[in-house]
Amino acid sequence: MGRYATDPGGGDFTPAPLGTHVARCYKIVDLGTQHDEYQGKPIIRSRIIVFFELPNEPVETDEGLRPAITSKFYTNSLHEKADLRQDLEAWRGKQFSEEELNRFDLQNIIGRSCMVTIVKKESGKHRIAAVTGLPKGAQCPAQVNESFAFWLDEWDPAKFEKLSDGLQKMIRNS
Repeated sequence: MGRYATDPGGGDFTPAPLGTHVARCYKIVDLGTQHDEYQGKPIIRSRIIVFFELPNEPVETDEGLRPAITSKFYTNSLHEKADLRQDLEAWRGKQFSEEELNRFDLQNIIGRSCMVTIVKKESGKHRIAAVTGLPKGAQCPAQVNESFAFWLDEWDPAKFEKLSDGLQKMIRNS
């Protein structure tokens, strides 16, 4: 499915703070077909991961102060019950048209501002619970991180090398 429609592990990553934040999507990675398990049964699904920067939540990095980063894994589906569809409709403030449901270009969300709500799971990890549009009159500061998209059906070895080891491993296993 690729372009048309959580934490990979390791590191000393500082999770984004809990609460609702102004955010901007800056990166999408196509993870390919992933083999998982749901309620004890094996499932196969096309997955993506969407990254957001939180420009009003700076964190200290090797490059100085940078926006906190958070991400969410999605099944690459616009089925009416799919998280991706629910989040995109809340973000856009409107339902998908029949035409959009047939081929929505995920590239369109890169660089777009929104609100993300981050909650703590029972495991203690932070996760995005909701993605919505900005309230009228709200502003999102300028994008800091470079826009980035990696699509399996538009393979770019240079972009693949820029991905974390964890994401590269997930893609190789797809």
